[in-house]
Amino acid sequence: MSLRPATARPGAPGKPAPDGLAPPDPRWRPVYLMRAPHRLGFFLAMVLLGASGVWWALVQVDRASGLLGLPYALSPSLVHAAVMVLGFIPLFFSGFLFTAGPKWLGVAPWGTRTLLPPLLLQALGWLLWLGGAHMAARWAIAGAALAALGLAWMTALFWWLVLRSRADDQVHARAIAVACAVGSLSAMGAVLGLALDAPAVARACVLTALWGFVVVVYVTVAHRMIPFFTSSALPFIAVWRPFWVLWLMLAAAALEAAAVWVELDGPLQGPVAPLWLLVRGVLELAVGAVLLWLAGVWGVVQSLKNRLLAMLHLGFLWLGLALVLAGVSQLLGLAQGAPVLGLGALHALTMGCLASLMLAMVTRVSCGHSGRALVADRTVWSLFWALQAATVLRIAAALPGAASAWLLLAAALLWAAVVAVWGVRLGDWYGRLRADGRPG
Repeated sequence: MSLRPATARPGAPGKPAPDGLAPPDPRWRPVYLMRAPHRLGFFLAMVLLGASGVWWALVQVDRASGLLGLPYALSPSLVHAAVMVLGFIPLFFSGFLFTAGPKWLGVAPWGTRTLLPPLLLQALGWLLWLGGAHMAARWAIAGAALAALGLAWMTALFWWLVLRSRADDQVHARAIAVACAVGSLSAMGAVLGLALDAPAVARACVLTALWGFVVVVYVTVAHRMIPFFTSSALPFIAVWRPFWVLWLMLAAAALEAAAVWVELDGPLQGPVAPLWLLVRGVLELAVGAVLLWLAGVWGVVQSLKNRLLAMLHLGFLWLGLALVLAGVSQLLGLAQGAPVLGLGALHALTMGCLASLMLAMVTRVSCGHSGRALVADRTVWSLFWALQAATVLRIAAALPGAASAWLLLAAALLWAAVVAVWGVRLGDWYGRLRADGRPG
């Protein structure tokens, strides 16, 4: 296999049919997934997203009712955390990074066949992880190891593009490349932690991947793309993305990743605990407030006139809300010695921010690269608001109370329904030729 990027050659089926010739093939065909990196990466991500959503919903049904009697070889909470952070999200990243990344860097893209092995390793590895969680821990660990290998391979391919680039502005691409390296090391660390029967270390590695990999990629792309998308759709709003904003978001992500290891053995105890909660809480509140202000400056209110743009802005708004909620959690924990709303803040980040931005960005890219209008139609808009409802339910489930289990079940079922409808719809696009007859 060649290590030199190559532009994929479009085949004849993607071209408009001249008069008198047969129209383009209307069928869904697996071979069409190989026509562009985003088709393959997004499709595999949708498969894993749907599978993990159904799996988690079944786990919650079993927890709430006991009817299924599911066996567990690993903690389902750890299994859920790992696949939500390191499973489908890097596959979505691949579709974006190997489509937009080469344009940012001014280099030739990799051919889709070069991307196939690392992406398949990740998808198949995480599916084995889900199955092995109920059969045998060794199978789950083997699956995670395959997925970690695939992620490391994907990271190396992206670094190759970065190192070949002579573009003047490489800040965003290099930040993402470093984040991918952190994600690869975190995935390997989680595998090692499980192999050594240290689940707390494995969980810390997953959370490190969340903040040091996933969040870093999200905020870096948001810093580059949200102002650009906004100024394109709303010309009266100028592009404004000072780099101090990016450094602030990256510093906040680094702080949260470091806090994971500071609290590896649980919340801090002794006289240092109140000071830690106070300092961390104040910092999270301050950064969250700045990000809420930034959301306003970037035009969250004005974006409501354009559904697809509004989804991006509201997703980013959740990032500020998540950090504010985390700060409140730390400060309320001063009386009890531990944060009181930790899982609520975590899911405000993962479901509110990351999932909302995922829904918005993947929909936008899929529409544009399938020859469809860049709009959020009634189906997408409804799915977005169903996701917001699922997020609120999950945050409410983090509050103490007898209804927590049922709120969690409702959130899981709604999440599974949203990703299933969205995944089936867009997955149908990826295996068909473009609606406008163009290649790609």
